[in-house]
Amino acid sequence: MKSETVKNKTKTNLSTWRKVSLIDCIDLIGGGTPKTSVTEYWDGNIPWLSVKDFNNDNRYVYTTEKHISEKGLANSSTKLLQKDDIIISARGTVGELAMIPFPMAFNQSCYGIRAKAGIDKTFLYYLLKNIIKQLKAVAYGSVFDTITRDTFSNIFVNIPDEGSQGYIASILSAFDDKIALNNKINENLEQQAQLLYKQYFPYSVDDKLPDGWHVGAVGEIVEIHDAKRIPLSGAERAKMKKKTYPYYGAAALMDYVDDYIFDGKYLLLGEDGTVVDNAGYPILQYVWGQFWVNNHAHVLTGKLGFNVESLYMLFKQTPVKAIVTGAVQPKISQANLRSIQVVIPPENLLIEYNSQIEPMFALFRANDKASKTLTVLRDTLLPKLMNGEIDVADIAL
Repeated sequence: MKSETVKNKTKTNLSTWRKVSLIDCIDLIGGGTPKTSVTEYWDGNIPWLSVKDFNNDNRYVYTTEKHISEKGLANSSTKLLQKDDIIISARGTVGELAMIPFPMAFNQSCYGIRAKAGIDKTFLYYLLKNIIKQLKAVAYGSVFDTITRDTFSNIFVNIPDEGSQGYIASILSAFDDKIALNNKINENLEQQAQLLYKQYFPYSVDDKLPDGWHVGAVGEIVEIHDAKRIPLSGAERAKMKKKTYPYYGAAALMDYVDDYIFDGKYLLLGEDGTVVDNAGYPILQYVWGQFWVNNHAHVLTGKLGFNVESLYMLFKQTPVKAIVTGAVQPKISQANLRSIQVVIPPENLLIEYNSQIEPMFALFRANDKASKTLTVLRDTLLPKLMNGEIDVADIAL
């Protein structure tokens, strides 16, 4: 929106904001699951969304693990959400939130949310984002936390005029659009680095290798720093005040804590819990700076020419499902990790490759840092804009 438009806006008059029940702003849409025993209901062209598909790094959710067919849609209670409808997880993991970029079906653990007339769709997304803690606080259930239709009836929100709704949404979505762009650039940088790795190191463990190359064990090329890990309970983390340093688990950033035990660039590889993806490759996290790790992720650096980035690229194309143990709690032990057979190229070739990808990962880290700063700014502005504390007429995009 151009700044001239801002100059012509009248000042926000908080007395004109309407206080209404949240349920009066939305249509709630229930989900469902086609019968899994009927094969023709599945693997069609309709994305079918569940809680595991949510990605908090993006306003939109673009991909789903499973798809259903037109018959599956017609013969179940699931519904088809439309572009810019909203989906919220309502059972178990409560309060995950996303917008829909194109038609999607969804399961019964979620609600679809559609803005009623007079409510800007994107404004509604940020309105819900602003009250997620309140929604979680009133969730109930003896086994699983649950949001019901009554939950939305018992929460009241303040709604400005449609023009102000649209402008508030445009301010906040500008942050999310830039964060999404940074994420897309970083995905592309990783793809470039991986493609370059395959060009530099095209051999598998079954190939005849040139002179200077050999098949060896992962234990030859990694340093494992697991002895430095210290788990912190949720209760311990809840008592902390500063919440400055990232706290990583097996598969993701879990929290922020008051201190750090690692400083530098490392590769985290899931040890137990979520340790492989659907294709059997390890769950990896490329991390840097000052941070804390619990005891569910192996902490790795490289040697013999492998740095953290080239080690990252190696593991992204190294299947590990065969070394996973534990029927209930999947696990990759240190011993099994060290035993994986990989192609080890000459050190001078690795050093050359590392010099090629270092600028890519420097940009990757800069983009990530920028996105974290934008996230803080967005989250600071969100409640102030939603409460009318900041007058949108005074903001030029």
